[in-house]
Amino acid sequence: MGQLSLFDSEDLYEFPKDLLEYKEHFLTRKEADQLKDILLETAPWKQRTQKMYDKTVLTPRLTAWYGDPGKTYPLREDELDVTPWTPELLALKQKIEKEFGYQFNSVLLNLYRNQNDSVAWHSDRESRYGKRPVIASVSLGETRNFDFRKKDHHQSKYSLPLPHGSLLIMKGDLQEHWEHRIAKSVTPMKERINLTFRWVH
Repeated sequence: MGQLSLFDSEDLYEFPKDLLEYKEHFLTRKEADQLKDILLETAPWKQRTQKMYDKTVLTPRLTAWYGDPGKTYPLREDELDVTPWTPELLALKQKIEKEFGYQFNSVLLNLYRNQNDSVAWHSDRESRYGKRPVIASVSLGETRNFDFRKKDHHQSKYSLPLPHGSLLIMKGDLQEHWEHRIAKSVTPMKERINLTFRWVH
């Protein structure tokens, strides 16, 4: 995979291939443009709530959940009802599965409306994903930095810009030992959609 730039540094760090796979031009510009426009217009976007320091707050992004029948996606205080696969999302799922050999039964969509939307440091370690989950993340729209840090050594931080049409696959022990985030930005930004394909048990 390509190298990841170190935070505030000219140095580079290469993640082990057993943790990450990255393809910058997984979708063509035309494919990415078309899918982004469709999802912005048709996805059942909702802003959820979550508990933070004994307060209930709105999440700084919108979400939608698609997948096989009978799946739900709990988000702390809330649950996302599953929406059946659309032809476009099913085709994208099958494209990833065919090229990389993984299987997925659901996809969580996040809409970052502008530079003020974000997701805080976290790891996807919930039991419904299994012990070593594989998560395939497709980015559409504005390029945002995907930041990583080691759980036991927060000074070990790395950042990978995820452009329009790119694919990042997280796997192996990444969720066990690393956290990731999309930070707010002081630079004005347009909308970005992130599609995270998962296998939910």
